[in-house]
Amino acid sequence: MFPSKCSLKRRSRLLNRIKKAALWILAVYFCIPFVIKLCPAIQAKLVFLNFVRVPYFIDLKSPQDQGLNHTWNFYLQPEETITIGAWHTVPAILWKEAQGKGHLWYEETLASGFPIILYFHGNAGTRGGDHRVQLYKVLSSLGYHVVALDYRGWGDSEGAPSERGMTTDAIYIYSWLRERCGKNSIYIWGHSLGTGVATNVVRQLCEKDTPPGALILESPFTNIREEAKSHPFSLIYRYLPGFDWFFLDPITESGIIFPNDENVQHITCPLLILHAEDDAVIPFHLGRKLYDIVTSSRSSRKVRFIPFHKDLGYRHKYIYKSPELSQILREFLGDPISHH
Repeated sequence: MFPSKCSLKRRSRLLNRIKKAALWILAVYFCIPFVIKLCPAIQAKLVFLNFVRVPYFIDLKSPQDQGLNHTWNFYLQPEETITIGAWHTVPAILWKEAQGKGHLWYEETLASGFPIILYFHGNAGTRGGDHRVQLYKVLSSLGYHVVALDYRGWGDSEGAPSERGMTTDAIYIYSWLRERCGKNSIYIWGHSLGTGVATNVVRQLCEKDTPPGALILESPFTNIREEAKSHPFSLIYRYLPGFDWFFLDPITESGIIFPNDENVQHITCPLLILHAEDDAVIPFHLGRKLYDIVTSSRSSRKVRFIPFHKDLGYRHKYIYKSPELSQILREFLGDPISHH
């Protein structure tokens, strides 16, 4: 039995639609590299993702809405035309005392004897992102002050993002804390893209012989080119001839480098690296490679690399869930309560 003319026509129309769809997909596939090459700003936006504000509708002026009832929202001005937002969460032991207090009390507590962790977040979202808030709570419960900022262009901070601007903001808030914390230690914690900000800052501090108490890198990369090449979004283009020219060179041309691999060779303070084996955003091997670079450089500083097994499911941003984290920090930084 032969197919009817109607069924043959339907099949022919279906095949034509499939061909047209395939041609459109191929056209888009090959156009995207040229668009990115001609408009490097697009690639820069994809690196920063500062326009992705998750969770939506969060009021950054009210950290209490996120369960941070011992947190003060404040603003600083690193440059004349730039204002950046930040949160200061005091150690949980001061929770009751913090109720109803204002900015003067919060500033004064910075010199109260508890160490400070200055947190630099990664791309996308704000200082109020859920996994970030959960980390603040963990660190606060251990006895640390936690200060987290939104770089220019993120959250309610003014300006447009750039590596230079992010580093300027980070150095400014570090200096602001240093002026108010007395003899308290300041530890710098960077996560994801924030590890690039952290090593930029700490390198500058170490070169001035004013290093922080320690540097903690969570889910770090070696440099932004290697991270972009390893990112899952690059998979469909990774083996395309000219990949570096199309996708990586525009990042460099935009002034985005974040050279962690170079920076760590100039860092003299203790360094702790945390990385989950199942991290799909910044592959585990980049964190391990960064550690190998540190240990191969001539230095007597304290360096530790803590891997988290893939079966734990911590992936890119859930290391805060580890029940071992408190002991890891206590062994590396000392007991924060004993500082008091």
